[in-house]
Amino acid sequence: MRSPTRILPIVTVATIALGVAGCGTPPELNPPGSTVPSPSATASAPPSTLPPQPPPPPPPSPTATGFSESYAVACGGRPSGAQIITLLKRRGLLPSSYRSQPTTGPMCSGDWQWTVLDTSNGPIQAVSELSGNTLRLITAGTDVCTVEVRAGAPAGIRTAIGCV
Repeated sequence: MRSPTRILPIVTVATIALGVAGCGTPPELNPPGSTVPSPSATASAPPSTLPPQPPPPPPPSPTATGFSESYAVACGGRPSGAQIITLLKRRGLLPSSYRSQPTTGPMCSGDWQWTVLDTSNGPIQAVSELSGNTLRLITAGTDVCTVEVRAGAPAGIRTAIGCV
């Protein structure tokens, strides 16, 4: 068996030799403008002469409002209940003195909305469509399963209303 005093110098020399062997010349000692590949460097593609391409545009949203057409969800203020009430007041379907809030909705699916309001004559439903910044009333009343709703409304609205 070797003595511990002989092993220590051998281990020290071996450690230094292994450490130095993989280093190569430090970059600061290379002449300016030269590049020396390191031992661990891998081959790379030649630099491209084409200008960088812009990132691809984001995928289009399924609808202008970003709501799925498969189900109805709270609209989150676009449009607001107050906007639906104002639309119904302008059409003469609610009195100008109406001050209540929707009992349901607005619920959105695609670009369409469904809202239920309590009135002195009972609940009234409103179906509308938001195109850009324009809110268009499709129909309002106690039965809103009209031909236009059945034919054009997203599945989420038809399901929420019960027009299935």
